[in-house]
Amino acid sequence: MYVIRWKFTQLPIDAVPDITNVQVSINTESPGYTPLEVEQRVSFPVETAMAGIPKLAYTRSVSRYGLSQVTVVFAEGTDIYFARQLVSERLSSAKANLPPSLEPTLGPIATGLGEIFMFTVDAEPDAVNGDGSPVTPMDLRSVHDWIIRPQLMRVPGVAEINPIGGFKKEVLVAPDPAKLLAYSVSYSDVLSAVQDNNSNRGVGFIEHNGAQWLMRVPGQANSLDDLRNIVIAQPQGTPIRVKDVATVSLGKELRSGAATQNGREVVMSTVFMLIGENSRTVANDVAVKLEQVKSSLPEGITVTAVYNRTSLVDKTLETVQKNLLEGALLVIVVLFLFLGNVRAAILTAAVIPIAMFMTITGMVQTKTSANLMSLGALDFGLIIDGAVIIVENCMRRLSEAHRKEGLSLNERLAVVFDATQEVIRPALFGVFIITAVYIPIFALSGVEGKMFHPMAITVIIALVSAMILSITFIPAGVALLFKKPVKEKKNLVVEGARWLYRPILSFSLKFRWVVVAIALAFVVYSGFLIPKLGSEFVPNLDEGDIAMHALRIPGTSLNEAIHLQKTLEAEIKKLPEVERIFAKIGTAEVATDAVPPSVADNFIILKPRDEWPDPEKPKMQFVAELEALVTPIPGNRYEFLQPIQMRFNELISGVRAEVAVKVFGDDFDQLIALGAKVGKVIEGIPGAADVAVEQSTGLPVMTIQPKRESMARYGLSIIQLQDLLATALGGTVANQLYEGDRRSDIVIRLPEHLRTDIDGLSALPVILSDGRYLPLSEVADLELVMGYNQVYRENGKRRVVIATNVRGRDLGSFVQAIQQAVKENVDVPAGYWVEYGGTYQKLQSATQRLSIVVPLTLALVVGLLIMALGSVKDAAIIFSGVPLALTGGIMALLLRDIPFSISAAVGFIALSGIAVLNGLVMISFIRDLRFHGQSIQEAIIEGALTRLRPVLMTALVAALGFVPMALNTGIGSEVQRPLATVVIGGIISSTLLTLVVLPALYRLVHGVGIRSRINEGAM
Repeated sequence: MYVIRWKFTQLPIDAVPDITNVQVSINTESPGYTPLEVEQRVSFPVETAMAGIPKLAYTRSVSRYGLSQVTVVFAEGTDIYFARQLVSERLSSAKANLPPSLEPTLGPIATGLGEIFMFTVDAEPDAVNGDGSPVTPMDLRSVHDWIIRPQLMRVPGVAEINPIGGFKKEVLVAPDPAKLLAYSVSYSDVLSAVQDNNSNRGVGFIEHNGAQWLMRVPGQANSLDDLRNIVIAQPQGTPIRVKDVATVSLGKELRSGAATQNGREVVMSTVFMLIGENSRTVANDVAVKLEQVKSSLPEGITVTAVYNRTSLVDKTLETVQKNLLEGALLVIVVLFLFLGNVRAAILTAAVIPIAMFMTITGMVQTKTSANLMSLGALDFGLIIDGAVIIVENCMRRLSEAHRKEGLSLNERLAVVFDATQEVIRPALFGVFIITAVYIPIFALSGVEGKMFHPMAITVIIALVSAMILSITFIPAGVALLFKKPVKEKKNLVVEGARWLYRPILSFSLKFRWVVVAIALAFVVYSGFLIPKLGSEFVPNLDEGDIAMHALRIPGTSLNEAIHLQKTLEAEIKKLPEVERIFAKIGTAEVATDAVPPSVADNFIILKPRDEWPDPEKPKMQFVAELEALVTPIPGNRYEFLQPIQMRFNELISGVRAEVAVKVFGDDFDQLIALGAKVGKVIEGIPGAADVAVEQSTGLPVMTIQPKRESMARYGLSIIQLQDLLATALGGTVANQLYEGDRRSDIVIRLPEHLRTDIDGLSALPVILSDGRYLPLSEVADLELVMGYNQVYRENGKRRVVIATNVRGRDLGSFVQAIQQAVKENVDVPAGYWVEYGGTYQKLQSATQRLSIVVPLTLALVVGLLIMALGSVKDAAIIFSGVPLALTGGIMALLLRDIPFSISAAVGFIALSGIAVLNGLVMISFIRDLRFHGQSIQEAIIEGALTRLRPVLMTALVAALGFVPMALNTGIGSEVQRPLATVVIGGIISSTLLTLVVLPALYRLVHGVGIRSRINEGAM
């Protein structure tokens, strides 16, 4: 066990497989550009430059005020660093078509699920700085940027530390328009003066007395006073300094995002994991480092971890560990009951830890991560099926060959060799067949492939490992352990089973036509039940926490959004189940989420279940109560998801909801109108929740429209007016102020009270080149218009998305209802079309691929059976177990009200192998008895009764191994439940088939009273 633990530490571990496609994000800050201008001047040229890039899958982009984000998605298997190199090369050519001042940058080298850790920086009540001043949001941001971030960036596996909230420290030079006029100084004069008088420069070196002296001219401002005393001009010998026309002080950046926690504004930071790293290890290392960082923080400032992926990973691993441990114990109990021999049971059970060690080693070598999907399909009962068959037969043969004085080692080896050889062929072929039925999973590609390939790899490694042990370790162990005579003691469990089975078998053989007809009717009936199952891609993993997307009116200011957020958080904190709530509003420093200030991601962290007033309360009920609580708060609209689920959906379709209905076309106004119609249709469909039509319009834009004729009379150019207003209102970075390692931008901008005075803006003085001035209203008109809020593009076409989540029904039928309703109620004009994205799209593609590959695999299974038996008829008899096994799985899903999903499909795939294995064990023995001269009736009865124990054992250990997965309610159990339910239900029906229907079918196919020897394919 210690060796297994050591090997387990080398495994990459996460809660779920990382389904991120190979993508590179290109972020371009475009200050002052409207969404439509960003699309036309930035997003479109960048997208066009990416066209034809090698291994390109598709592109999508979002254009918002002042920001363009283009996502380039590459074909699976593309090296991420190669992809980034290709994008960088194309960007070099694209820059020629972009406005000169814009500089595209690549996003962090992280996956879509790379947000593994979040922490907040806050101040204690009444906290003060060393100089006695109160701690401000600017101080918090400075502590984060210059104390915390540099230390965390050194943690191995960290790709980016992305802060949001607070204010970056900047030095604000705020000119007074009246003083500028009084001294005949323009904004450009102030800007030039600061730029020209704030730098150090080296001027070479000289050699003096054998030494080399470096020569330099320092001119850098070291304090605010140095900046204040910079000379702008010197008319008639009188110097005009910066302090004469402007106020120099610490200012606040024009930020695009903020963060709150429990109703207080804080600085929040997200740690991104480098692609390919172990999320559990990196998150743990960050948490440890963060504790060490606390000792270096100024007094009164606190840092708190608010989200740690390790917590979810540990909970899911705990669920998997509990399932595997309980399954292993149930398997061992079955072995003791049926074998009736402690040593035999221990020997068989010993296969479990050894096979597990071999499996983990294989996972490490193949770089397969340990998660819910990869470890969740492991069933120790299934793994030891081959060992059970061999041990049971060896024990039976040793019992038959026992003598009082016991057998010598050579004699035991001979008996064990013969006994193993007797069943090794059906056992090996059975395991080969179970392994073969997992092959269709490798046919899945894209998101579904990344999700289920680890599962198939893990199961196949485990089965092959167990098979090797079954034919080497098990026979050797039996021969060495059982030195004393083996006496087959009367086993009450086995004898009782045989007593019950004998009359059933006789009835089955006597009324074989009726039995086969009933089985056939059962299969047909189950086929009619399939449409009632419903469908979904995979069940949603209960992460324990909630991600609530809060959307406000487009154009909502950041300050207003913070005010609304504080009100919202105060209400949510009233719920006794909530431990904390924190939120990201708008866009962080690195625009991984390109959202405006009107959008907030709320993370609601719940208390442990045992601290809830009602620990049995379903999570869906809590979400309903939360929705009822927050809906009356004015100014907000919500979507309820979970942190990882939100990212999953975003990776799959580019939106965060479960279903994305995309309307494509050229004219944006037409798209918006079509989107509104589709949204109204979806709202009327049962099961629709959080229906949201993309907020494409409603952004208030103050347009300062130049009067070209007036400007021509005054000799004022457009660029002069734009530069003036860009500096006065938006601010221009003149230089930087250095304080040790720290640096702050020096920004030239109007004081905040003048910059936001809309009424006084028309009187803003515009200084002409000859020293005269005139008010802005003389050369421009001010007009407030409602513009586009955002523009999305995908594969070169504009699109509008209608997003919705599903509650109370399965995903498949819900999307089908949407498709039908849209087709009947929405008239889509020529040149426009509708696509359905989200997890449903992946369900469709996975189902289509499996519908082709699974029949081919089943044909392969038939081929393996023919190879094993040398008889087409017997292969067909055994293969008939597959449809009856599937019927049990269908019935089990219906009884538990679980929709069909890819997880359930994997269960059906596994069932096919199990059903074939049991049938192969029994039919092989019956054929062997007939080969030795028994009549068909005698052979069937003796073969069925003799093989009752191994059939029941293999069925029970396989089924009981999945029972904990089917019944567990821990974090992550939702993903495993469909698979376990299908296997358990299918094993019940396939065991009935093997024991009741198979003998009857064999009797029917091979006729009455036939005595023959089966020469070819004899076993």
